[in-house]
Amino acid sequence: MGTGGIARNSRLLVIAVAIATLLIAVHSVVSQLSGPKVYDFGSTEISVEAGERFEIRVADGAADGFRWIIAAPHPDPAVLKPAGNHLEPDEPAPSGKGGTRYFDFEAVGEGRTDLRLLHCRRCSTGDADAGGADGGRSINFRITVG
Repeated sequence: MGTGGIARNSRLLVIAVAIATLLIAVHSVVSQLSGPKVYDFGSTEISVEAGERFEIRVADGAADGFRWIIAAPHPDPAVLKPAGNHLEPDEPAPSGKGGTRYFDFEAVGEGRTDLRLLHCRRCSTGDADAGGADGGRSINFRITVG
């Protein structure tokens, strides 16, 4: 094979690398534009990749005095990092206070951790009214980051 064959192979390699880089960039942009994956309260086994962001969605009828919080024991911070939460009101809002609560998370590093969401009143400590006669309840999740 002469120098012409080597130059041709080099050009093909450069083109292949450029196409692969372009495909990775397009995938990255599409992933960011599509937003984080959303899991419902029924998805108690969640598997994600390190660096991935995701949300857990629960119905939140704030008019009844209950609200959802991340309860103790908190997830392992080396595996999962809470990234806030937000409420999207019902449309149309019958009482003006109900809606859907989204808890945002970032998968930090490989491992497994447990996450407990508590629906309670007066729950600043995460302990009040949990599962008592007033109807408090909790949801437990197992998060695996690979």
